[in-house]
Amino acid sequence: MELILIQIIDAWRRGSVLAKLMSFASIGVLNVAVDATVFTVAYKLLQLPLIMSNVLAWAVAVTGSYAMNTKITFGRETGGAFSWRHYFRFAASGILGVIVATTTLVVLSHYAGVLTSKLVSIVVAFGVNFSMSHFVVFRGNTADAKRP
Repeated sequence: MELILIQIIDAWRRGSVLAKLMSFASIGVLNVAVDATVFTVAYKLLQLPLIMSNVLAWAVAVTGSYAMNTKITFGRETGGAFSWRHYFRFAASGILGVIVATTTLVVLSHYAGVLTSKLVSIVVAFGVNFSMSHFVVFRGNTADAKRP
């Protein structure tokens, strides 16, 4: 067990893609809980309309995800600094992920069950979101990190 932990720490220090992928996924799991909680509070307690509740939940979750990924997953690339430019890129990549997930869900639902299609769409969207974050939003340009 100790050897595995040492390997994970070493991968993290080297900034490997696998370590980033694991970090991004862990933050994503946390953000699912944030999204579901904000949605439930907005829809059930505050009795906001369905779409407004969903958009509010997504906005809170994507903001938290941006903050955690900036500090943790892509801290080396950003220097841990927040920037509006990165935030808007991150949000835009999230919108792309939702579009890809929805398209995948709709297309696959014609050939497989809805639950299976939903699970596949989550995996596909995760791939899109991580790729966009890694290669576009937080690419290794540390000069961008200094710019507000």
